[in-house]
Amino acid sequence: MVNSIAIYTSFLRAILGLAGVRPQSVEIEPGTIVHIWAPNETAKKTNNLKQAENKPSKPAVVFLHGFGFNGILSWQFQVLALAKEYSVYVPDFLFFGGSVTDRTERSPAFQAECMAKCLRKLGVEKCTLVGLSYGGMVGFKMAEMFPDLVDSFVVSCSVMALTESISRASLERIGFPSWVKHLVPDTVEGVKKIVDVSTYKSLWMPHFLYKDVFETAYDINRKERVELLDALIVKDKDFSLPSYPQNTAKRIHLLWGEEDIIFNMEVARNLQEKLLAGKAPLHYIEKGGHAVPLERPFAYNRQLKKILVSLHGK
Repeated sequence: MVNSIAIYTSFLRAILGLAGVRPQSVEIEPGTIVHIWAPNETAKKTNNLKQAENKPSKPAVVFLHGFGFNGILSWQFQVLALAKEYSVYVPDFLFFGGSVTDRTERSPAFQAECMAKCLRKLGVEKCTLVGLSYGGMVGFKMAEMFPDLVDSFVVSCSVMALTESISRASLERIGFPSWVKHLVPDTVEGVKKIVDVSTYKSLWMPHFLYKDVFETAYDINRKERVELLDALIVKDKDFSLPSYPQNTAKRIHLLWGEEDIIFNMEVARNLQEKLLAGKAPLHYIEKGGHAVPLERPFAYNRQLKKILVSLHGK
């Protein structure tokens, strides 16, 4: 039986092609390939030594997805809204979509390193990151490790690092014993629970659609994703506050779903006040949950566009 998500992805590929964005695979080193959607002018085959000949002519915006859908399904509405004014890039993290590696590293720092290498191979010298949930954690690592590349950062429903205390409080709020039980479901019912937790309003979908989502987004690379989650937790005593030059220049913004229960507004305010010294503006979207870019795309896009204008002046 044909998978409805696969059919929709083919349709989406055609629409995004008209918008000037298309997919490609970039080998950043032998055994490690990053699948990424990039502007047509930079989406050319590259080898291990040569960067793309055509660098982006517009400000580069890079979207980093959460721990579920691949990049383009997570950020489809934002790409369509921004592709005209910005050079948009949407990578898949390793073990999501078409990105793979034969290396054993699983940390957010390794994901950050691979994303940065991929972007540089495509000629990106400076960019604004937009990171959701897991993508926000990887984005914070990129901002810390590659300040010459990451000029600014829009964080949605995420934290600097998933410390034991933050993890414990979040799991208690959503009623799961572990992130693996929540984010690596082994049944269609598990996917339904993810949707319920991630959205403000109950979202009805036919059973076959949940089944197709399970098959395409969750029933793959299960072992590796468990390892990613295991590598995500940081002991409280091992976490030290990084320094972000972007924050000093007020180029970090927080954009939240007001009804997010995974990383709620208390988490957002703590991130703003205690960890970012009150310098990062906090924006929120009413009646939006954890998956706010998908749940309330028009409201999210309006806020995001305003932030990008403030950062890039266009």
